Amino acid sequence: MLQQNQLIYTIIIGFFITLLLGPLIIPFLRRLKVGQTVREEGPQSHLSKTGTPTIGGIIIIVSIIITSFTSGIINTDLLVALGATIAFGLIGFIDDFIKVVLKRNLGLRAYQKLLLQITVAVFLAIYQSNASVVQTKVIIPFVEGNLQIGNIVIPQYFDLGIFYIPFIVFVVVATVNSVNLTDGLDGLAAGVTLIITAFFSLLAMSWGYTSLAIFSSAVTGACLGFLRYNTHPAQVFMGDTGSLALGGAVAAVAILMNVPLIIPIVGGIYFAETVSVILQVISFKATGKRIFKMTPLHHHFELSGWAETKVVTVFWIVTVVLCLIGILALH
Repeated sequence: MLQQNQLIYTIIIGFFITLLLGPLIIPFLRRLKVGQTVREEGPQSHLSKTGTPTIGGIIIIVSIIITSFTSGIINTDLLVALGATIAFGLIGFIDDFIKVVLKRNLGLRAYQKLLLQITVAVFLAIYQSNASVVQTKVIIPFVEGNLQIGNIVIPQYFDLGIFYIPFIVFVVVATVNSVNLTDGLDGLAAGVTLIITAFFSLLAMSWGYTSLAIFSSAVTGACLGFLRYNTHPAQVFMGDTGSLALGGAVAAVAILMNVPLIIPIVGGIYFAETVSVILQVISFKATGKRIFKMTPLHHHFELSGWAETKVVTVFWIVTVVLCLIGILALH
């Protein structure tokens, strides 16, 4: 049985590997002149970030790979989770490379990025539907055994049947793009994600998913180490390379543990960032008025007078609370 000490060791290893990789990769990114271009329509305080090296997600991905393989606990689930992380990171890298190296502002076209993401998501969904002992069933949060409300019975394991693969594809694509939207302030996406993956580490350990507990701890350690270089003022940004990879990691672990429905709970910040953008677009097209000062949501708080560090800290705290709710939801 996996011990808590092993998870702590894995987090520490991931943390130090990331710390060591930073001084090797960040100067290399500077030499490549892969600086971030900040949108003029964004908060004016962000203009000073122009030129900060991006594509720093490479640091996170390499750290996760090394830490996972040094754990000595490798099975198919870990390889699938790692594969999803690398695949989404590669999609993000291609997008970043086109934008900052080839200097084509749009990067991958939206349909190209979406098609690649759907392809990876389909492979993940097909694998889990065949490999899982519960096949196309997913666990319903807050339900233990069968919950009866009037004449309606809600089972703990709900069978999606033929809708499983489309549903999982939607969850995966929504998650990776939500993390991408969350990555807009120094330390925000890395901090929120390390809290969520720490939650998955403990959950996986208590449920006997040994390799996924190790993998989640590796992601936690990598994100924790990355904060050394990514907290305000950031020395490097993760770019789409990092945000899509982290989204892929979170989605993969949740799906491999049959708890995709927990993502909107523990990943409430991801969810709120995405919903803010959707509501803003709908409101502006329908009425010509904006609900928020600017989206994603973190920009609204910035323009409301919050310091960037305050927004990040509050979002971290909210994520801790949401993960505590997540523990209640699955126990």
